[in-house]
Amino acid sequence: MQASADSTKMDCLWSNWKCQAINLLYWRDIKQTGIVFGSLLLLLFSLTQFSVVSVVAYLALAGLSATISFRIYKSVLQAVQKTDEGHPFKAYLDMEMNLSQDQIQKYTDCLQLYVNSTVKELRRLFLVQDLVDSLKFAVLMWLLTYVGALFNGLTLLIMAVVSMFTLPVVYDKYQAQIDQYLGLVRTHVNTVVAKIQAKIPGAKRKAE
Repeated sequence: MQASADSTKMDCLWSNWKCQAINLLYWRDIKQTGIVFGSLLLLLFSLTQFSVVSVVAYLALAGLSATISFRIYKSVLQAVQKTDEGHPFKAYLDMEMNLSQDQIQKYTDCLQLYVNSTVKELRRLFLVQDLVDSLKFAVLMWLLTYVGALFNGLTLLIMAVVSMFTLPVVYDKYQAQIDQYLGLVRTHVNTVVAKIQAKIPGAKRKAE
């Protein structure tokens, strides 16, 4: 009974997180999205200038300075007003943050599923189960060598974050035009792949 309740609670929590992520990426609340987007960019740009250890230490110091200052301020205020409101962070200190065994097992099972799927797909590509798919993977890796020569990991991460917060809005606004162009590109790519498959001996053709 408890396990079922925990599972239902986790499903509701995951659904809530998903809705919040969608609201953030689609700028449903401009102020909230702006704060998250700006904070992520500030963090990533800080990592381009300082080491990870320095950034983590500065963030921890900033957080501690804010909480300690607020705690002292509330204590002084309570002493002056002669009130007894208790610890200002009591609600957060009493908040339940422990993961149950069932919740941990659920996350572990999901992680195991993703890892197994990734390993099977890489095995299929590297051992050339499908020649065309392996060739496409090789072309992708070749293109990534040029991407890696032009950008470092942090630059790519910054570009990914900017894309996450801009592309969904652009697609939502110009969905019809984008779908039309994507359909043309997909048709052209499928035609080229079909011609390559026809010319490569032993290539495994996939049903459309």
